[in-house]
Amino acid sequence: MDDKKPELSAASKGNLRPKNFKKNPIIGTKFTIAISSAKGGVGKSTFATNLALALKKIGLKVGLLDADIYGPSIPKMFGIDDKPKSDGQKLEPITKYDIQCMSIGFLTDQQTPMIWRGPMVTSAIKTFTQKVSWKDLDFLIVDMPPGTGDTQLTFSQEIKMDGAIIVSTPQEVALLDVKRGIKMFDKLGVKILGLIDNMSFFNGDDGKRYKIFGDGGVKKTAEEFNKEFLGEIPISPEVGRCGDEGKPIVEADAENEISKIYLELAKKIKSTYL
Repeated sequence: MDDKKPELSAASKGNLRPKNFKKNPIIGTKFTIAISSAKGGVGKSTFATNLALALKKIGLKVGLLDADIYGPSIPKMFGIDDKPKSDGQKLEPITKYDIQCMSIGFLTDQQTPMIWRGPMVTSAIKTFTQKVSWKDLDFLIVDMPPGTGDTQLTFSQEIKMDGAIIVSTPQEVALLDVKRGIKMFDKLGVKILGLIDNMSFFNGDDGKRYKIFGDGGVKKTAEEFNKEFLGEIPISPEVGRCGDEGKPIVEADAENEISKIYLELAKKIKSTYL
């Protein structure tokens, strides 16, 4: 990540909106960063939650918006069972671990499927970006759903997004969707801060490093599309256990090897924007 402030992709300026169209910032926030993958099952929500906590650990005020309407993960990963309060006009985010959180999962039973068509999803996203009382945030981290559909379009075309981080495993089937995601963000004028190789390898008890999902695919994709490669995060049972228990690894054990990777990444993001 270089020292230059993020700018819109030159290839996409004016492509999908009028020349003088102005995106709306989310009130109560300084910077909004999307965490995307375009592929499910690559650890995107785990990454988003731990990055938010890492940014908090280095002294920043952080919010976490779960934009995955069909498959919200934040209530489980943060161990939140409460319902958000409302004054009739706006929803109050639920604060846990000093992170301001909002998710459709706070408003419904965890096992209730969201059988919604696109316009209802778009309406929910607009509620979360326009009618939530986010308070003095340095960063709002947005956990995006898989794919390149309504949610991504709503954020990219109408909301002032300051950047996106793309998360993937090195597996080719995951990278196919990642490449679509890169092209989508470039076309919609959202700056891609870089790519993360998640669950990149497993450190065995024998001291060997096992590349379970392949080797180097995310870095090669970053080079192919002239994007920054932000590094590797190993796979660890401890990360999954902490998430299932509602206390992600960065909050549970800041001295863990994986927590330190998140903290270093948080410092890079801070230096980029602040």
